[in-house]
Amino acid sequence: MDSNLLVSTNKAPDSDLRATLHPLVLLTISDYITRHALRERGEPILGALLGQQNGREITIEHAFEAKAIRAGNGHVILHETWFKDRLQQYKDVHKAPALELVGWFTTTPASGPQQQHIPIHQQILHTYNESAILLAFHPTNVLDGETVGGKLPLTIYETIYESDQTNKDEDQSMQIDNAESPLSFKFKELPYSVETGEAEMISVDFVARGGGNATAVDGTVKKGGASQTSQATIGQTSLQEQGTTKEANGVEDSSMLTVEDEELIAALTARANAVKMLHSRIQLLKTYLTRLPPSYLTTPLPPDQPYDLNPASYYTEIDYPILRSIQALLNRIPLLIPADLDAFERESLAEKNDVALVSLLGTLGQSIKGTKEVGTKYAIIDTARQSTKRNIGPADTGIDPSFLEKDSRFESESGMGIF
Repeated sequence: MDSNLLVSTNKAPDSDLRATLHPLVLLTISDYITRHALRERGEPILGALLGQQNGREITIEHAFEAKAIRAGNGHVILHETWFKDRLQQYKDVHKAPALELVGWFTTTPASGPQQQHIPIHQQILHTYNESAILLAFHPTNVLDGETVGGKLPLTIYETIYESDQTNKDEDQSMQIDNAESPLSFKFKELPYSVETGEAEMISVDFVARGGGNATAVDGTVKKGGASQTSQATIGQTSLQEQGTTKEANGVEDSSMLTVEDEELIAALTARANAVKMLHSRIQLLKTYLTRLPPSYLTTPLPPDQPYDLNPASYYTEIDYPILRSIQALLNRIPLLIPADLDAFERESLAEKNDVALVSLLGTLGQSIKGTKEVGTKYAIIDTARQSTKRNIGPADTGIDPSFLEKDSRFESESGMGIF
């Protein structure tokens, strides 16, 4: 990857600034980019980020797209009047808690911001927030498949001003005491974490369920079925009409998903994604540990292969905080295993039996209810039939007399009666 002159490479101490990103912002940005790509609009993709800033902590909670115009010098900037009105509308809606403009978002290459992004960023710094951040979304990472392992294709930058140290070594002997170096405008990558609220969990769950049932009906088959239905004749039987209706719908009844099926698919999809992410993280840790340089104290090397004091060319750099975190994770694994495994299994079996017993009682109750309803309906029908035979003549009821004679003859021959 080529170095970006706008991104700071200074190894200065961390500024302790932290950003918290909410999933609603990711959904808004992805929806905006998708609509922009489908409509083939030539305008740049940019928008505002709303949130709160408490000390050195920034929360990014909402986002909305912005309108851009081209200034007289050819630079793309925000439409000042439109942006102020839209920002005020969002502030009026989100008053508790009060949200403010904390930054803006756009699409950039994986290397970082470019020169065309500087005018918009400076406009926001000078007019709205002097400590505004930039959320850069990288579409190339999505297209290249570089989002494996749960890494989001985005980077958050803060603004810093640092002295230009490009020719520091060459001009060190020519520097004058107490002379200040010119400051340059740079972006510095900012660490962030993802936090989810209750309302956002509902939105994400709704999106996941929609994805699980997105291909339930095929639109191409529906068109073909509709043309076949229009050619059907009036004299078809009911079975043929049912088959034509299924063809018109484009899908069999068995392939339609119920609410329970959608919930099951969503739950299984979430668990499958969690297992995939866990597997990728474990593989990452395994790869990191296998590529660590061997220790000359515990790992003997062949005589013809001396120990390399600088193995950075083919070994992973040792990071002791990561190694301590891995060791702490391994030490916590025994805590997940119950101390008394037999008692845990007995308790689990008892709970399973209780659930099965409740399910069996529910089924038995439904069967008894159905039997009672059948008995009640039969008693009503039999009472009406007996009253008809005794009190009302056949001519008044409109019932065929031969039918009643056959019924009476059957009861007398069998010697049986209902009551």
